[in-house]
Amino acid sequence: QVHLVESGGDLVQAGDSLRLSCAASGRTLSTHVMAWFRQAPGKERDFVAAISWSDGSTYHVDSVKGRFTISRDNAQNTIWLQMNSLKPEDTAVYYCAASQVGWDIFNIVRHQYVGSDQEWDYWGRGTQVTVLS
Repeated sequence: QVHLVESGGDLVQAGDSLRLSCAASGRTLSTHVMAWFRQAPGKERDFVAAISWSDGSTYHVDSVKGRFTISRDNAQNTIWLQMNSLKPEDTAVYYCAASQVGWDIFNIVRHQYVGSDQEWDYWGRGTQVTVLS
């Protein structure tokens, strides 16, 4: 079992930055893929970025490339989402997720893991990010 706890959400102005964190505990995570999703009011939960726990390889959706960066700290069992140049449309609850699939498999069937939250094994409870215009 993997336990995920997000933090760092806040109410900010457009153009501001935030860094979200996800503290992971439980079974070994060395072969897991970790990810951030977000869910805006009235919308489905959407994939944002993923990272390989083992070697730090990353993948970001086009809508956040250049603004958001996912990273990890193995010693602290924590992943981060650095969000810069925030926009009102970034307003959402941000969730941390983990999958037991390895990075190689994730890359082969990436469309499945990016297109649906059903492929992910573990979830945190989310942290609210609100960006005012």
